[in-house]
Amino acid sequence: MPQIKFGALAPVADFAKARTLAERAEALGFYSVSVPDHLINTHGKRLPELECYAALTGLALVTRRVRLLPLVTAMSYRNPALLGKITSSVDNISGGRFIAGLGSGWLRREYDAYGYPYPSNAQRIEQLAEGIEVLKAMWTQEEPAFHGRYFSIDKAYNFPKPVQKPHPPILVGGAGSAVLKVAARYADILNLIAPVTRGFVDYKESARFDKPDLKRRLALLHKYARECGRDPGAIEISSLSTTFIAADKAQSDAMARRAAENMGLPDAEGARNFPMLLVGTAEEVRREIRSRIEEFNITYFILSFMSDESLELFARQVMPEFGG
Repeated sequence: MPQIKFGALAPVADFAKARTLAERAEALGFYSVSVPDHLINTHGKRLPELECYAALTGLALVTRRVRLLPLVTAMSYRNPALLGKITSSVDNISGGRFIAGLGSGWLRREYDAYGYPYPSNAQRIEQLAEGIEVLKAMWTQEEPAFHGRYFSIDKAYNFPKPVQKPHPPILVGGAGSAVLKVAARYADILNLIAPVTRGFVDYKESARFDKPDLKRRLALLHKYARECGRDPGAIEISSLSTTFIAADKAQSDAMARRAAENMGLPDAEGARNFPMLLVGTAEEVRREIRSRIEEFNITYFILSFMSDESLELFARQVMPEFGG
């Protein structure tokens, strides 16, 4: 079996809680801790929201081993040359533990609130591709230069460079065809999430992101990678799943029914098979993870837990089977 990695998503409303989760995740053997890169709450609630890179820097100082991942940075929110400086700094501060989680951005309400232009889906994805070119120049060139349609830099000196060579791993988040083309060209890791095409989460759209659809999208990724001259096997497959660990079968069934209702899925079985959920007893979750490894070659599971107890239970009753 290939190395299986588990990441935990940290809360962003309170740094003390984020620190506690990060320290505990590190002690329990998680591979990474992630912080979402949003400026406001994605569900429209007036809740605290820490800035992603400030939070990651704080977590870098209180951990020693666990990797640090923005999940994922919208290329729209920071000039990519500045992002190159920020990410290089975080990689240095963390001692080479940064993973560059990148995406095209999607939440229209967030763009409007902060006064960012909201280009078309196609344009934002083109900006993502150009932004990655800028980042790679900032990370690797002595006199970084790039001239594209959206971004241009000329001798944008970046010292110190990242600790990791040639640069931090690039994780691209998404699953739309155009994003898959970007991932095929640039990504070390693809994080599969349901596409968002309308500027907000449409649960009917998300519900179509089922296992047959996932298999189809992975086939597209492999096709695009071969067209770029890359070995599809060089791109690690990751997933993001909200995780519900149940104490027994009755609680497992109840959790699956509630998750199905919340996500607009047809029934409890639909929730159990939805790629962005992991629901069940420890044994059911272990079985589902094994299935996803075998069927989709997912080797990096990034998980959002509903409670500290769920994180502990997962680490103690699920992770050991996979070498964690």
